Amino acid sequence: MIPDELKLFLQNRYQIQSIRPLVGGDINQVYRLDRSSGTLCLKFNSAERYPQMFAKEANGLSLLRASQTLRVPVVVEVIDLDSCSALLLEFIHSAGPVNDFMFRFGFSLAKLHDLTAFEYGLDDDNYMGSLSQSNRKHNNWIDFFREERLERQIHLARDSGKISAETSRFFSRLFARLDRLLSVDRPALVHGDLWGGNFMVSETGEACLIDPAVYYGHREIDLAMTTLFGGFSADFYTGYEAHHELVPGWRERLDIYNLYPLLVHVNLFGGGYLGSVMSILKRFG
Repeated sequence: MIPDELKLFLQNRYQIQSIRPLVGGDINQVYRLDRSSGTLCLKFNSAERYPQMFAKEANGLSLLRASQTLRVPVVVEVIDLDSCSALLLEFIHSAGPVNDFMFRFGFSLAKLHDLTAFEYGLDDDNYMGSLSQSNRKHNNWIDFFREERLERQIHLARDSGKISAETSRFFSRLFARLDRLLSVDRPALVHGDLWGGNFMVSETGEACLIDPAVYYGHREIDLAMTTLFGGFSADFYTGYEAHHELVPGWRERLDIYNLYPLLVHVNLFGGGYLGSVMSILKRFG
């Protein structure tokens, strides 16, 4: 339920006519807000649980939207109240994909990845799911991936007893080989959490990105995430390569990059995700 303080704020500022819950909010509660001048999407959570989550999400959405490569919801307002924090967004009406949707989606993602920076990382940290994501800047991609992505999750998992010293040793062996296993590319603006639940098909048939974990990283990071939890169709990768050629061996590297989201899931949920991590480590380490 929407807290009374937030409901009163919304009514006074936006003259809301009706409020309806939406499905799919794993971390935050999500609602559709109807008003005479249009529809909005509301996400909210407690004010203390995830500090500045919505301000950081708004920043990520704005960075993606500024690229003018893929549709991204307009940020209407970040709301900070005593009882809760909230994010108001443009409401995206969803539709079914047309035949060339995935090709166009892949092509547009490749154009997003043309946006570059001088260093890997971002000016501010943000979130990957509900976990803090460090974006401390590095000049070297492999150092960034090892230190800011894998090592931070490994330390968190070890401190909570979710992984063993043996698993840490497998990671140490992998780290010794990363220079030979991974390719190096200029920093690219990445969505950062591009699995199938974090895009929509808009009413105009465009791919619309939501729930980003934005930073400047290796473009294969986004491609790796597309292979998790169901995966994307072959047309997506064909569309990507129509704009941006991929470095040979990219498919083999994706599992290494997916160690990061899998470790995030180990830290959040435990269970079978550790088995997936170990399978990758034994193959490459």
